[in-house]
Amino acid sequence: MTGKRAIKEFDRRFVRRLFTVAVLFGLGGVAVLARAVQLQLLDQEFLAREGDARHLRVASIAAHRGMIMDRHGEPLAVSTPVDSLWANPVELVAATDRLPELADALGWTRDRLLQLVTRNSEREFVYLVRHMPPHRAGEILSLDIPGVYSQREYRRYYPVGEVAGHVVGFTDLDDRGLEGLELAYDPWLTGKPGSKRVLRDRLGQTIADIENISAPRPGRDLRTSLDLRLQYLAYRALKRGVGQHRARAGSVVIIDVDTGEILAMANQPGFNPNDRRRYEVSRFRNQAATDIFEPGSTFKPFIVAAALESGRYRPDSVLDTSPGYLIVGAKTIEDKRNLGRIPITTVLTKSSNVGASRIALSLESEQLWSVLDRFGIGQLTSSGFPGESAGLLTPADNWREIGQATLAYGYGLSVTTLQLAQAFAVLGADGIARPISLVAVQDGAEEGERVIAADTARAVVDMMETVVSPDGTARKASVPGYRIAGKTGTARKATAGGYSESRYTSIFGGLAPASRPRLAVVVVLHEPSAGHYYGGEVAAPVFSEIASGALRVLGIPPDQTREPDIGHKAIQAMRQP
Repeated sequence: MTGKRAIKEFDRRFVRRLFTVAVLFGLGGVAVLARAVQLQLLDQEFLAREGDARHLRVASIAAHRGMIMDRHGEPLAVSTPVDSLWANPVELVAATDRLPELADALGWTRDRLLQLVTRNSEREFVYLVRHMPPHRAGEILSLDIPGVYSQREYRRYYPVGEVAGHVVGFTDLDDRGLEGLELAYDPWLTGKPGSKRVLRDRLGQTIADIENISAPRPGRDLRTSLDLRLQYLAYRALKRGVGQHRARAGSVVIIDVDTGEILAMANQPGFNPNDRRRYEVSRFRNQAATDIFEPGSTFKPFIVAAALESGRYRPDSVLDTSPGYLIVGAKTIEDKRNLGRIPITTVLTKSSNVGASRIALSLESEQLWSVLDRFGIGQLTSSGFPGESAGLLTPADNWREIGQATLAYGYGLSVTTLQLAQAFAVLGADGIARPISLVAVQDGAEEGERVIAADTARAVVDMMETVVSPDGTARKASVPGYRIAGKTGTARKATAGGYSESRYTSIFGGLAPASRPRLAVVVVLHEPSAGHYYGGEVAAPVFSEIASGALRVLGIPPDQTREPDIGHKAIQAMRQP
């Protein structure tokens, strides 16, 4: 009996438990049913929101970078649409059987792809290839491999390649400026991406655009001061000159005297910004703006200008350079031969170191420094080019007698090609210093600042014309049909403990046409090694080629009406007994 009662008691408890469970399940079913009725009939927006949360995404809309152009609208840098392939490693790991197929399409080994996936297995985004042509990206996407996607970006392209590479610069993969104008004007050129809401499928691919949230704002275009025609001229002539004289490097700057605009700036060796992988980083440096050198005798016109400004000298003043050398302290300054008593013009024509040193030593150091400072020596120009050097002009308080003497023929100070071209442009502009610009001047040239008297500037230009005459040191700088004013320079390279006897910088700076200068051109070749090294032999012919082409391209009429109608006043003064 006891056993039967126990069994009955167990059955009653089991039935109660079973009933309880059935009631709970019933209540749960009623609750689920009620919730389903609520969602389906009373609160449909909830499911819609949840569905959207799983399939609606906010996608970025790329904005292209502004174009860089020359002054006539010719493109120097443009943005072209490209696609970047990326992958979700979590999804790729689940489709390992497709990895060999993807590796083949990418041109990779299977091990390389597998290593990329496994190393980033916990991430949801990793780039496969940046900046692919859209058709190639489309071919890979058509394989329909899980976890492989693309996004639209823009890649920078430089139509003129090496010709303007140092000036224009380049961007990185994310379209940020790294060098040149791309860096200097990065905020101006950079666009602002937009955004849109898109519908994506379970594989994460966009199947529909739902709405635009914000429109992309393209970057602004930059119209530079460069004239691509003159840039080509400068590039070709410089490259030919560097090759012919086996120079280590070279640079050229052309400035519009009337506006201060840089019309051309070229360097050798160059680089192609479209394919930078095969170049050393040092190649990217714009030597014309960043590299400093001692200007040698090209500095003498500015010493003469300071002399005329002092009031102690006139264009017809005569100097005694006998006996052909000058002893200052422990140093002996020499000319190639004893020129004797010479007009101040001959100091430039024959490039007399003794004459230039005597002039410099006769001037007050503060007055001489002041004039050179107003020419912009030892200061940054207003070009705004990244990494530009200011050169070096020590304060007059620190000058010693020997330093003031050697300064007269371009030693003991340093300049850049751009800085020297700016100084020549001041002479060509009748003593007016205008801001140097790499951006096209839109509303006419600025008035500028007068730094020396107009009569002083014209007298020095007239004297420099004799340098390019048959009696001067730069006959090879002449341009048929045009009067040219300029100055040669040959400077020994500084080395540890002194100056090299075999390494030189060859320089020529000039103005064209001399009757009314429009162009200031400076040519610098570093360490020519083909036998010639004088500025009149190495740099002057490059100047002639550039100036000849530029004058004709710009339609500047010839000003040499008869022989020899060049520097007539200065030549007459030079030939006086």
